[in-house]
Amino acid sequence: MKPLHRIKLYLALLHHPVRSKDGSTIASAITSIDLHDIARAARTYGVSGFYVITPLADQQAFARKIIGHWTDGAGAVYNPDRSRALALIRIRESLNQVTTEICRQEDLPVRVVATSAVDSPDQTGYPELSRALAKQDAAWVLALGTAWGLTAEFMDEADFRLAPISTGSGYNHLSVRSAAAIMLDRLLGREF
Repeated sequence: MKPLHRIKLYLALLHHPVRSKDGSTIASAITSIDLHDIARAARTYGVSGFYVITPLADQQAFARKIIGHWTDGAGAVYNPDRSRALALIRIRESLNQVTTEICRQEDLPVRVVATSAVDSPDQTGYPELSRALAKQDAAWVLALGTAWGLTAEFMDEADFRLAPISTGSGYNHLSVRSAAAIMLDRLLGREF
């Protein structure tokens, strides 16, 4: 197994800028289950941090309330494993805040990897990205979109586009928490 503690991979769950069903740019609502499940997957795979991005003050307060219950409140005593997972979460207003913070913290350039359920001609495969992560010459942010996905502008500005999860079934509409777990396993998990 790869030495996970040395790989500088961060997750960013974006609630803005994301697309609505009609394609317009929106800020989507945070869901408690995404926070719980993605944080647990991130802790399991040794991810360096998990950022939740929203410019909406009420959504930030909602997320902090959930996180606080599990890290400082009764939930921390009831379920210490969940507490350790949710302690990875940081709430920020924008991806720019995240990349600036990670760059300062790691003293490395930061590479943003956009994710999508749609194929792109310039996408990067899982084996290629896994090898790049192992080089230790950058910190990486795996950007996950909510609602109907990351905006086209966001995708164009990212350093890489990760290939979509494909199973050959012809159906690709996973929840973001399921997709995050699969991506982490493909990038950091053991091969059998």
